[in-house]
Amino acid sequence: MKTIGVLTSGGDAPGMNAAIRAVVRKAQKLGAEVIGVARGYAGLIQGDFRRLTSSTVADTIHRGGTILLTARSEEFLTEAGRARALENARREGMEGLIVIGGDGSFRGALHLHKKGFPVIGVPATIDNDIPGTDYAIGFDTALNTAVEAINKIRDTATSHERIFIIEVMGRGSGQLALAAGLAGGAESILIPERPIDYDEIVNRLEKGRKRGKLHSIIVVAEGVGSALEVSKEIARRTALESRVTILGHIQRGGNPTAFDRILASRLGARAVELLVSGISGKMVGIRENRIVDVDLEEVLAGKKDIDQEVYELANDLAL
Repeated sequence: MKTIGVLTSGGDAPGMNAAIRAVVRKAQKLGAEVIGVARGYAGLIQGDFRRLTSSTVADTIHRGGTILLTARSEEFLTEAGRARALENARREGMEGLIVIGGDGSFRGALHLHKKGFPVIGVPATIDNDIPGTDYAIGFDTALNTAVEAINKIRDTATSHERIFIIEVMGRGSGQLALAAGLAGGAESILIPERPIDYDEIVNRLEKGRKRGKLHSIIVVAEGVGSALEVSKEIARRTALESRVTILGHIQRGGNPTAFDRILASRLGARAVELLVSGISGKMVGIRENRIVDVDLEEVLAGKKDIDQEVYELANDLAL
């Protein structure tokens, strides 16, 4: 395989550029060229291509976002759109494609694989909701961003003796909320994988007040619902005043952590190795600090649950 394509798709995640860099430089080491596809599958349909070289990706390992840009493509969901994307890729000389993104991106990758076009997926999402890998690129950076915000909010929460409810990203996954809540010392963590127990939340708040606690932090995953609604329900039950902070897209930005840079570099390089060796339809991931590859069909058929031991530990420590 002499020419490989690479694209980033779906929500951006810190470390995507480090992955692109690894793809380009590993491919160059193995004697292959890399074509960057701008704006994900939309760019594949529109033929928005650019040659990537070692110089092109220089000074990018530390940058957040994605130099290839990203977009969602409704047209790629159609048979005609996919056919056009394949036609453009082959006309450009691509012999395989590396897709950096989340589950939606992998569904597109699996379709191309089934059409006979070699594809390897690289997991990159701050939600960390991809089965088959312990971590996705971007999760660690987003986690550190959320914890830093919690630390700062705790200062003002203590000063004003208030309850603060902090909403973090995660769609239908509580991975980010659970990790941020545990690392940030939250009294309660609300995630979509577990039912909300308002009686328990109120009980924790009241026990804390009796012990002389000056503040409380509650972390809410966006997949549970609005933090504003949680605030209203707590107020209805306790008459305690609370403030809501929605972290939003700040969690996606910023320089990737060292962990994400290393993870992206390892996954990107391994994706190239698999492609040039004739392997397709796989996702590269990490388990117990070892790089692995998993069938895309298996990844998309599964669901990543939270670690029950971590969830129980967070509850045990939130006294």
